[in-house]
Amino acid sequence: MNWQAIALSARLALLVCALLLVLAMPIAYWIARSPWRWKFLVESVVALPLVLPPTVLGFYVLVALGLRSPLGRLYQSWSGHGLAFTFEGLVVASVLYSLPFAVQPMAAGFGQVDPRLLDASSILGASRLRTFFRVILPLSLPGVITAAVLSFAHTLGEFGVVLMVGGNIPGVTRTISIAIYDDVQAFSYASANRTALALLLFSFLVL
Repeated sequence: MNWQAIALSARLALLVCALLLVLAMPIAYWIARSPWRWKFLVESVVALPLVLPPTVLGFYVLVALGLRSPLGRLYQSWSGHGLAFTFEGLVVASVLYSLPFAVQPMAAGFGQVDPRLLDASSILGASRLRTFFRVILPLSLPGVITAAVLSFAHTLGEFGVVLMVGGNIPGVTRTISIAIYDDVQAFSYASANRTALALLLFSFLVL
């Protein structure tokens, strides 16, 4: 098995999972609690990665991270190199690709909290931030855990977006799914089977 690719995939999945828990939580809370009648537009944008082919999403992310884009030029001026075909670029692409897997479970969890509990917390003098951390978040913990597990597992098995944005650079962007693809292309089915079986068992245990 390609342990380098496995370690890279695990590092990518852990980092993306941590970032999504921070970034997706306020989005999920707003979706669950906002009375804005047009919020379905935001929900649609967040859910786009669920229906877009990975190559389409990967292509637009690659363009957005390229040196012709403001983001790409800004990152190059700061780091000395572009974002495309780097581990950092994989992180950005994976966060966008796995965003709905984090937002939707948390939004469902936040939406199930009884509004009367929030009113009671407000009457007792708690701020909105204190109410969130002391009332909403503990009651929504199953949704948060589901979001973390799905984000991690989904990132671990990414292929299309990773290949489009990161390419196939050993030790930098070659993830476990790309390593399996390389083995199949090289007719090394035994190696591909061992790696695929390990990924299958690990994904099952995570779920």
